[in-house]
Amino acid sequence: MRAWLEHRWYSEKRPPPSWLLPLSSLFGVVARVRRRRIQPQSAPLPVIVVGNLAVGGTGKTPFVIWLVEQLREWGLRPGVISRGYGGRAPRYPWRVTGRTPVSESGDEPLLIALRTAAPVMVGADRVAAARALAAQAEIDVLISDDGLQHYRLARALEICVIDGRRGLGNGALLPAGPLREPASRLDEVGLVVINGEGYDTGHPGQLTMELRAVEAESLAGGAALHIDRLRGQRVHAIAGIGNPSRFFDMLRGRGVEVIEHPFPDHHAYTGQDIQFLDGLMVLMTEKDAVKCRDFAGPLHYAVPVRAHVDDAGTARVRALVQQSCAPPADAGSR
Repeated sequence: MRAWLEHRWYSEKRPPPSWLLPLSSLFGVVARVRRRRIQPQSAPLPVIVVGNLAVGGTGKTPFVIWLVEQLREWGLRPGVISRGYGGRAPRYPWRVTGRTPVSESGDEPLLIALRTAAPVMVGADRVAAARALAAQAEIDVLISDDGLQHYRLARALEICVIDGRRGLGNGALLPAGPLREPASRLDEVGLVVINGEGYDTGHPGQLTMELRAVEAESLAGGAALHIDRLRGQRVHAIAGIGNPSRFFDMLRGRGVEVIEHPFPDHHAYTGQDIQFLDGLMVLMTEKDAVKCRDFAGPLHYAVPVRAHVDDAGTARVRALVQQSCAPPADAGSR
């Protein structure tokens, strides 16, 4: 059912299913009432929320990693809070490091911790997570990975990431469309980041992000391979992300012959899921790899992607951060 709905949501020139529109109207009413009743609570530090309007993968996590790295270059000390979806910690809020079991952290928080070494805290209560991390870590700005609709946490800056290929789909609210909030919600955010070309929101703060893959990294400790060395090679490709086709198409765009193995987002892998008997290489996203390392073999490789924003876009993000988060006057000299 979900696969059918997603195909319908993002099919070009297909109107929303009429029989679901009453449910979408009800969803919208409930969302508006809920938002009006929520009293935002502040965190001890400025909060930058990076989220999305549409369900499914948009490239949000690579952008969060990029933003952490940029904030450091600008003299700030960022920490990250996240829902921790897919993990079950002993208690919440729960501090995540690169050594935390993925079963406790969830895949995206662990990936962020591994890639950035930034302080990370997970918990469904973003306010509690923000306050706990601010108390435990030497940080001066918080990034909320997801949480655009978590209105209880006050925020200094909102950034919405949109898949450039799929856009906002048919523009309808759940379940007739993919949107958690109406498209007009974009008028309230400070920045819209389009992952790839092909979609224009008309937002004055819109910029484009490109995801680039360079190497395939061995999960068994072997040497990394440049992606171009796999051109013309047949491989198994595994993706348990919001939009698996983006990973498969990226590999095909680099000349790799792909046997697709899509899984649900945040899938809990077993060894059988990634074992094949034909001796071909197995490529997977970095988000999947953090859950497969314990039972991966010499044929298993992760393909990390890096977010790239041009100089003009980077300057725009920096200006917004400085304006919204009011960094200390001496932040650039630290």
